[in-house]
Amino acid sequence: METPVSVRRFEVKSHDTPDETRTPAKTRVDVVRLEGFSLGRFTFEPGWRWSECIKPVVGTDSCQLSHVGYAVSGQATIRLDDGTKQTIGPGQSYTIPPGHDAWVEGNEPFVAIEVMSAEQFAKPQS
Repeated sequence: METPVSVRRFEVKSHDTPDETRTPAKTRVDVVRLEGFSLGRFTFEPGWRWSECIKPVVGTDSCQLSHVGYAVSGQATIRLDDGTKQTIGPGQSYTIPPGHDAWVEGNEPFVAIEVMSAEQFAKPQS
């Protein structure tokens, strides 16, 4: 394990009043910025698929971000570029390396809290 992270001040913010919101097709990313950290509440609607909803925004063949998060509700399946595939569901924490596609399973939105990719996810590349 690496050196623990520390913070200097006490902050509380709500994802119901985020610092930034991004809304590509079937996607809502609510970003809250705290001292040295950005957290994202990702909500993907039924029928959401990274390669259909986010790829046109970022322009890469697969998602090139690293993800660390916690699934609140719904289910999403992740398929790495090497073919490895796994479904994430409520109550599970996860890490996902760059090079993947993802999609919502079933008729319930997938909601997750992300602690690593919030600043970049679903943001047009310049």
